[in-house]
Amino acid sequence: MNPLPVLVLLPVTGGGLAWLAARIRPHSGRPSARDASWWTVLATLIGETLVLAMVTFRHTDHAGPWLEHFAAPWIPVMGIAFRLDIDGLSLSMIWLSLVLCFLCAFLVPRQDTTGAGTFHFLFLATLTGIIGTFLATDLFLFFFFWELMLVPMFVLIATWGHEDRQRAAMKFFMFTQGSGLVMLLSILGLVMAHYRATGVLTFDYFTLSRTPLSPALSMLLMLGFFIAFAVKLPVVPVHVWLPDAHTQAPTAASVLLAGIMLKTGGYGMIRFDVMLFPDAASRFAPVAMALGVVGILYGAWMSCMQDDVKRLIAYGSISHMGFVLSGIFDGSAMGMQGAIVQMLAHGLGTGALFLIAGAIQDRLHTRDMRRIGGLWAAMPRLSGTGLFFAVASLGMPGLGNFVGEFLVLLAIWHASPVIATLAATGLILAAIYALRMVNRIFLAAPRADLRPVRDFPARQMAVFACVMAFMIVLGLYPQPFMAFSTPAPLSVTAMPRPEGSAP
Repeated sequence: MNPLPVLVLLPVTGGGLAWLAARIRPHSGRPSARDASWWTVLATLIGETLVLAMVTFRHTDHAGPWLEHFAAPWIPVMGIAFRLDIDGLSLSMIWLSLVLCFLCAFLVPRQDTTGAGTFHFLFLATLTGIIGTFLATDLFLFFFFWELMLVPMFVLIATWGHEDRQRAAMKFFMFTQGSGLVMLLSILGLVMAHYRATGVLTFDYFTLSRTPLSPALSMLLMLGFFIAFAVKLPVVPVHVWLPDAHTQAPTAASVLLAGIMLKTGGYGMIRFDVMLFPDAASRFAPVAMALGVVGILYGAWMSCMQDDVKRLIAYGSISHMGFVLSGIFDGSAMGMQGAIVQMLAHGLGTGALFLIAGAIQDRLHTRDMRRIGGLWAAMPRLSGTGLFFAVASLGMPGLGNFVGEFLVLLAIWHASPVIATLAATGLILAAIYALRMVNRIFLAAPRADLRPVRDFPARQMAVFACVMAFMIVLGLYPQPFMAFSTPAPLSVTAMPRPEGSAP
């Protein structure tokens, strides 16, 4: 059995079983929320097993940078196929997605007791769209999965979010849906350009990569893709949906947004902007790198101004994603590797910070750092975990974020020392907001009216310890991850096509 369609269908199948479990046993001795969450845990564990199997047992007939392939006819008359391909970049992003979803299900089992089955179904439906986005090599199928992940996330925020959830959900949907339609126009423009040049109607990624384009048309089509990915990454000034969405979303949805959905923007820039339109991307690189530096500085500065801990983490994500944008468009292998490592480290580190922020809100019923006070004496395990991931986010040497940021800065320095210097200033601001958060939440004098609160139990600490260990390994020995997660070149396309598809 080919593992790629299984990877796509597994989450939504697990979500359907979670929905059934919550409806069949709503009044049983065990809470329905716990029944539903265990199906999510099981689905993510099976997905992780498939990912590890693909890394360990690579098919000999697919030897090379593309690890696995699946194709089946879908709409042959329009040249549309259900085509999935996976390389090291896709596999790394899928692994990150499954790990973070496992953390959400395992560490936040009581997230939503009202409508728990529906919550987990929508949560895993979003994961299906994300995994499909990382695998699709038919542009129509890619757009289908790109849109698929938006609707369930909108419902998660609007239904289970916090006090201002309706406005945040609407802003998220309007920005992402509108930019997605711009990408659809670019997809159709590329398909029609290929049809006029060859007489073949196809949405195949590899075939369309060989379409002859004029410099002006190439730039126009590349910008259409870039706008959609820039909104999702996000890039300043199209970032305004992110702080509200991250702040108002329930904890699991915040982790999904910051840890995974932002990475679909970076993945799209690598797979489509840079690889489909290399000349246009090279000409656009100075603008993209400048936008990246603006994001680094703006996000870090705004984080320094926040009192809401989730809003602080959200603006910090904008800053970190500025490094990703600059590394992707730097044009060097070093910059690309740094951007990918940064995506992995940011996904794990920021996901963990949102889980910790959610745990604090559940226990103290506030996100305001002015009202939280010092928690170290009352919650040493949670405080120590929060300290680790806060230090990781500021780029401490020996942890994963440092490797990604250092590689990006080194690559940018060769292209523009001025841009690299400005980007490095963001690291100073990152230290300010991260240490400010640590001091106000964990190390300050405890509030006099702080009621007894329970600390992280041993099983949660064991899971967090595994994430910490990976962050340390990524920081001390990143070479295997850098080599494996390199995107496969378009020249390696010796894959079978589905019957009935265009040549």
